[in-house]
Amino acid sequence: MAAAAAATTALFPSRVAAPPRRNPRHPPRICNFSSSRKLNFNYRGYPCLRPKTSGKVICGQIEVVDGVDDEACELVNGADLIIGEGDDSIHAYLLKAVKNNNGTGVLLLSDIFGFEDSSTRDFAYRVACNGYNVLVPDLFRGNPWKKSRPMAELEQWLATQTLERVAKDIDTCAKWLMDEFAAAGISKKLGIIGFCFGGGRLIEALARDYDCEYFGTGVCFYGTSVDPSLGSRIKAPVLFIAGDNDPLCPLSVLEEIEKKIEGSRLAIYLGRKHGFAHRPDSQEEDADAEDAFTAMRNWLHDALLVNDDSVL
Repeated sequence: MAAAAAATTALFPSRVAAPPRRNPRHPPRICNFSSSRKLNFNYRGYPCLRPKTSGKVICGQIEVVDGVDDEACELVNGADLIIGEGDDSIHAYLLKAVKNNNGTGVLLLSDIFGFEDSSTRDFAYRVACNGYNVLVPDLFRGNPWKKSRPMAELEQWLATQTLERVAKDIDTCAKWLMDEFAAAGISKKLGIIGFCFGGGRLIEALARDYDCEYFGTGVCFYGTSVDPSLGSRIKAPVLFIAGDNDPLCPLSVLEEIEKKIEGSRLAIYLGRKHGFAHRPDSQEEDADAEDAFTAMRNWLHDALLVNDDSVL
C-alpha cells in the first residue's frame, strides 16, 4: 500500500489549490478514515444498514469509538484540469489525498448545479480526506443550472444537456483516470458517486461498464431519471441512498433496480427530502447527512480497498 500511495502522489499535476469554500452554516467536520479507527457493524457485516420487516433498509448512526487525525484533512491537493482537446475537452477538478493516499480513484458526478458548486466541492473534499483521488468533471460544459433561474426554464435547460454527450464525457473521464493510474503502475478499479442528475447518469455509466472494466462499485445519492431496466446489466454493487420524502427520486424505482443488482443495498432516511446528504439545511438533516457519509465511506472502503475483486 505504501508503494501505491507514493506512486499516486506523483501521478497528477502538482499545482495546489485552496480548499473549497465551505457553507458557513455547516462547519468543517473531522473526516479522516484510517485502519486504526474501529466502527460498529451489524450482524451482516454491513455498516449503517439494518433490515426491516418491509424488506427496506433504514440507516442508523455508526459510532466512531476512538479519535482521528485532524491533519489528514489539511493535506488534500486540488487542481483544475482540462481532459481532452478542442471541442471535446472537458473541464474537471481533481482532489488528491496526500498524507493518507490509498491509491484509489473516485469519479464524482454532480447535481445540476455543476462541478464548481461549493456543496459539491465540499463533499468531494471530504471524500479525498479519506484517502481517495476524486475527479469531479464539468458535466454541463460550463452551463450548469443557476439557482437564480425560474424553475419554468428547467426542462428547456435540461434538453440542452444531451445524455449522449454527457455519457461520452463521463466515459472519457473514467478512462483518463484509469489511464493515469495505469501509467503509475496501479491497477485498481474506480469508485463512482453521483448526486441527483449525476446519480441517474451513474446508473447509465455502470450499465455501459457491464464487464466492470472501470468501476468496482457505485454510491447513488437520490438519483433522478433512473431507468430500472438497466439494473440487469450492472455487475458492480451499488449503495442507493435516498429519503422517503423525495418525489424526484421515487423509492419504488430504487427498490426495483436494487433487486436486480447483486450485492447492492438501499438505505432509506425517514422524512428526508431531495439533496439532504450533500445540502443539509437543518440540524436534523445534518445528522442524517453525516450518517449517510459514513455509510458511503464504509461502502467504498469495503468494495475498493478490502474486496479482492476490486483489483483488475
